[in-house]
Amino acid sequence: MPEISLHDWHTFTQTHPGMHLLQTGEWGELKAGFDWEAVRMIRDDIGAQILFRKLPLGYTIGYVPKSTFGQDALLGNPAFRRELDLICAKRRAIFCKVEFDSWDRVNNSQLAEHWLLSPNNIQPPRTIVINLRGSPDEILARMKQKCRYNIRLAEKKGVRVHAWDDLKGFHRMLQETSKRDGFSVHSFEYYLRAYQLFHPNKTCEVLVAEFDGKPLAALMVFAIGYRAWYVYGASNDHERNRMPTYLLQWEAIRWSKTRGCEEYDLWGVPDEDETKLESEFETRHDGLWGVYRFKRGFGGELKRAAQAIDRVYHPLLYQLYLKHMGKRERI
Repeated sequence: MPEISLHDWHTFTQTHPGMHLLQTGEWGELKAGFDWEAVRMIRDDIGAQILFRKLPLGYTIGYVPKSTFGQDALLGNPAFRRELDLICAKRRAIFCKVEFDSWDRVNNSQLAEHWLLSPNNIQPPRTIVINLRGSPDEILARMKQKCRYNIRLAEKKGVRVHAWDDLKGFHRMLQETSKRDGFSVHSFEYYLRAYQLFHPNKTCEVLVAEFDGKPLAALMVFAIGYRAWYVYGASNDHERNRMPTYLLQWEAIRWSKTRGCEEYDLWGVPDEDETKLESEFETRHDGLWGVYRFKRGFGGELKRAAQAIDRVYHPLLYQLYLKHMGKRERI
């Protein structure tokens, strides 16, 4: 069988340094503590970490988040597909969703044998990626003028950013942000476990922006290989005129660059084309529009991930899942 241990998966990922954050063994272990089972498989030097979530009546859903191996590798290898099917059958998966770590469009002509273009991605499909190549001054120069001004303003107004190990404080701030902006957060234990898994090997840091010793904003940033991701962030309503979130994000960028990263993924903006985003961001306040107003200032490139594809094993149950659960699924 192609299923392998966590140790063997770590060995495999070390020989494939372009692995996405969500394909790391640490991420699989994080999800395994919160209602998912992490299964790793290799066939013909193609690997995948598959997450399974239990459903009623003994069924599951399978999910391959941000597969490093693209559509040609996964769908063009019959042996890999058969092994994936066997693993999913063993766990009574209704379907298996694959999200590619790619900005390329899915080739519909390859979708056969019960593979469908999925109606929804689990991860936010559209994001902004900042180029970290060059000096800090060159990175700043690529930002919008107002963003640079706010970074310097925060420094002048006494905001200070440093590493923070107060995970309870971070979670309290996340809860406050959740109530204000209307998004859900994980439990305290979830963020603590993420920190415990990634921080010891220096692939994760929690940063806080403070004024007079009082926390104003905080974030959790991850760095794997040449890429970094801003995944979780929060702020309270104190001293917002001091622009702490701008300096906080800048220091996260600087931290990522010290880790050797060349890209910084801001992780999620509204799923609209750039023309619509630029024409409406000043008037829209729903969903991720406020997030886009903030993130656009850092001078990154708007990108959209390849649409997810679903390998369907039980068509009727798949349709029921889409109707009742699919659009609410997030990790």
